[in-house]
Amino acid sequence: MAGSPDLSSLAGDVLDVAPRLLGAHVSHAGVTVRLTEVEAYAGESDPGSHAFRGRTDRNAVMFGPAGFLYAYLIYGMHVCANVVTGTPGTASAVLLRAGEVVEGLDVARARRPGASDRDLARGPARLCRALAIGLEHGGADLARGPVRLHLATEPVGPVATGPRVGLRQAAEHPWRYWLAGEATVSAYRPAAPLRRRPRG
Repeated sequence: MAGSPDLSSLAGDVLDVAPRLLGAHVSHAGVTVRLTEVEAYAGESDPGSHAFRGRTDRNAVMFGPAGFLYAYLIYGMHVCANVVTGTPGTASAVLLRAGEVVEGLDVARARRPGASDRDLARGPARLCRALAIGLEHGGADLARGPVRLHLATEPVGPVATGPRVGLRQAAEHPWRYWLAGEATVSAYRPAAPLRRRPRG
C-alpha cells in the first residue's frame, strides 16, 4: 500500500460511491480495517444528514473536496468517521459503519479489550476505536494520511442494501450497504421512539 492512492472516484454521487467503498482498506496507527458496511448521507437534500440545514463549523468538511475525513461525536463520547464524497460546495459523506481488522490484530485487541475479533470494528464507534481515530483527525486527507484509505481494486460482493441505522428522519432510505454474509456487519437497530412528556 505504498504511495498515495488515487481517490478521484470519490468525487461522484454519494449513492454510487458508498457501495464502492466496501472492501476498501482504512489504515491508521498500526491497524488496517477492511470495510464491510457503510451508510450514505446526501447532505442538504437528506434529512438524516448533519448538513441538512446547511454549512456550519462542525460539518464544513462535508462540503468538499472529496477524499477527506469527517469525524464527529455521538452521545458526547464516541467518535464516528466518514469519507467525504461529491464535488466541492455540495455536502455528502459516507459513514464507515463496520469492518474486519486485517492488519494489526493485536493492536486492535489492546484498544478493544474483551471484544471478540468479529466485534473489534463492528459498529462505527468500535471501528474508530480500533483504528485510534479521534476528532483531531477530522479534515485529514485520506490519500496522504495520517488516516489512509485504499479502495478495492476489484469489485466485491454480493452487496446488500437496507435502511440506515438509528435515524428518526429519512430512516427508510435504503442507503446502508454491506457485504452479504460478512460476520463483521453490525446489527440493524431502528431509532428508539421519542418519549413525550406528560402534560400537567
